[in-house]
Amino acid sequence: MTLPATANRSAPLFSATAAEPKPKAAEPKSLRHDAPLRGIGLVLLAAVFFSSSDVVSKYLAASLPAFQITWIRYATFAGLMLAIVASSGSTRLLRTKRPALHILRGCGLVCSSIVFVMGLRYLPVADATATGFVTPLFVTALSIPLLGERVGWRRWTATLVGLAGVLIVVRPGGQSFHLASLLPMVSALSWAFGLIFTRMMSNTENPISTMTYSALVGLAISSLFIPFWWQPLNAEQFALCILVGLVSTTGHWFMILAFRHADASVLAPFTYSQLFWASLFGFFLFAALPDIWTIVGSVIIACSGLYTAHRERMRAREFTRSKASAHSAP
Repeated sequence: MTLPATANRSAPLFSATAAEPKPKAAEPKSLRHDAPLRGIGLVLLAAVFFSSSDVVSKYLAASLPAFQITWIRYATFAGLMLAIVASSGSTRLLRTKRPALHILRGCGLVCSSIVFVMGLRYLPVADATATGFVTPLFVTALSIPLLGERVGWRRWTATLVGLAGVLIVVRPGGQSFHLASLLPMVSALSWAFGLIFTRMMSNTENPISTMTYSALVGLAISSLFIPFWWQPLNAEQFALCILVGLVSTTGHWFMILAFRHADASVLAPFTYSQLFWASLFGFFLFAALPDIWTIVGSVIIACSGLYTAHRERMRAREFTRSKASAHSAP
C-alpha cells in the first residue's frame, strides 16, 4: 500500500517537517528544504518500492495467510525502527504527547495491511492498487466528523467521481466480479483513518516516533492472530517475508523524505506512478495485464484524487492569506 499525498489547510498530511518537535531556541530550525525535483524523485522511487512489496506479498499470499505475512512484515519494521532509536543513544525519539492517537493510527494501518494482502490473494496487483487509491476520497469524507472540516460541493463531486471510478474497476454484478474486490476498499478506508490520526498529531510528533509506534502497535495486534494462523515456512518464504518488511519500510521512509522537499499537492500526481509499476510487475511475474475497464477506472480515480489535492492546495493558500490578513490588521 502506498501513502497517498494530500494536504490539509496548513500542512501536508504526513509531513516530516510538520511533525518535527519545536526546538527550544527562539528561532525554530526547520528540516524543510524546498527542492521539488528531489521530492518528486523520492516519490517515484517510493512507488517502485511499494509496488515491489505488493507483488511479493501477492506471491506469498498464494501459500501463506495474510496475518502471517503481515506479522513478519511488522516484526521487520519494528526491528528496523528500534535499531534507529537505539543508534541515537537516547529515548528522546520515543517521547510522545499523544499515545492514544499512536495506538489508533497503528490499528488503522495494520488492519489496512492485513486486508490488502487478503485481497491480493485473489486480485491482480494493478486492480488492487487502483482501488486502494480511493484513500484520499475517504480522507475527505472522514475529515468532516473527525477533524471538523467543511467540505464544499466541488470536493464532494470529486469524491463521487472517484467512487464511480472504483465501481468501474470492481464492476459489481459482472462476470469478473469477486467479493475480494471489496477488500482493497476496506483497506483504503482503514488507511484513511490512519492518515486522519496522523494529521491530528502532526504538530507534536516527530516521524521517527510515529513510525516506531506504528510498527510496535502493528506487531502487537498481528501477534494476537499468529497462534491461529501460523504455518511452517521454508527458507524462500521466510526470506521473502523479510524482504516485504524491508522494502515497504524503505518506501515509507522515502515518502517521508519527499515531504521535506516539496508540498503534498506537488507530489500527489506522481504517487499514481505506482499504478504503472503494479501493472508492469504484475505482467512480468503473473502474466496479468489490467483490462480496458481497469485502466479507465484507474484514470478516473487518479483524476478525482488530483482534483482533490488541487482543492486542498487552494484552501491552504486561502487559509494562509486570511491568517496573514489577520496579523496585518490594526
